[in-house]
Amino acid sequence: MSDLPELASFANRYAQAWRSQDPESVAAFFAANGSLSVNDGAPAVGRAAIAEVARGFMRDLPDIVVMMDKVTRDSDGTKFRWTFTGTNTGPGGTGRRVRISGYELWKIDNDGLIAESKGRFDSAEYERQLKFGVDG
Repeated sequence: MSDLPELASFANRYAQAWRSQDPESVAAFFAANGSLSVNDGAPAVGRAAIAEVARGFMRDLPDIVVMMDKVTRDSDGTKFRWTFTGTNTGPGGTGRRVRISGYELWKIDNDGLIAESKGRFDSAEYERQLKFGVDG
């Protein structure tokens, strides 16, 4: 992917995959041996492991809506900025609504798939919202 409109289209489709409640559709955006790490955690490597990460968010927030805020490219790679909302009504959930923004720093391979994604968001704020809600 050589231009920003193409990247933006890819990022929008990726966000739609997150909204689909189909973890495998999220994983399909990654190279076969691609990786996804969240907040410096151990990377999930391979599509099956990446699907499990997505499945966890989808289980905890069954109404998750991921929206692309912006996609940019610089010397660090491609940065996909997003905001997600959802209600923590999964097993053992608090019933609280959350709204979190963050980003994924992508390395895109020659096939136009994500070879590596390093995601970041404010985990302390996420935990606070799980307890008290977005407005709590």
